[in-house]
Amino acid sequence: MAILRDWDLGLDVDQVLRGQGADPVVIRKRRPALVQAAEWALREGLPLVDPVVLTRQLSVVTLHHERLILEEEAFLSGPLISQHLAGARRIIAMLCSIGDQLESVSNELFKSDPLHAMALEGVGTAAVEALGTLACSYFENQTPQDGLHPSIPLSPGMVGWPVDPGQKQVFDLLDAGQIGVHLNANLMIVPRMSMTQVLGFSEQPSFEGRTCDYCNLRETCRYQDHYAPAAD
Repeated sequence: MAILRDWDLGLDVDQVLRGQGADPVVIRKRRPALVQAAEWALREGLPLVDPVVLTRQLSVVTLHHERLILEEEAFLSGPLISQHLAGARRIIAMLCSIGDQLESVSNELFKSDPLHAMALEGVGTAAVEALGTLACSYFENQTPQDGLHPSIPLSPGMVGWPVDPGQKQVFDLLDAGQIGVHLNANLMIVPRMSMTQVLGFSEQPSFEGRTCDYCNLRETCRYQDHYAPAAD
């Protein structure tokens, strides 16, 4: 298990607006106050962001039906797992978090200033998404050394891998307490501005599309063009 810190998230105002579910182009034309709030939130919120990634690499033993058997009697299971990781030689499980400071400040600010509190929420959402993307790229860029090819990033909640039991499966692979994170009884990650991901690495490249293709919001999401496909 490894803990990776010192990430440069490189956030901008448009990412913060998208993190609030807004279209930056439309907002810049019609709601300049929201742009100003996002600019403020980026200045005030970034110092509260503490990005960290907890990772664990595991070798794949075999695939039995929809159950991917890993070393040390660990496993992942579900239709999405068998579809994308059937040929994997190893997997990397990741828990990405920005800590609880931004969330605490945002929750407190909601009582008096919902506009800026929502903007801080946008910073948090954008930060977690950027951290997840950077973490995947970090490991994908290492694969040419061993000739293996990465899968698309898989997260509990995607089509074919429900949060229950997917989230618990990933947490069973990781000692999340090392970075101050836990899974509550409702399978929600605490702190809330956190996410889990799994990458598989196979001898043959995957041609299974993008993460967006397996998202439950794929029919309505306006931002699919902002997410790159997996590396070959």
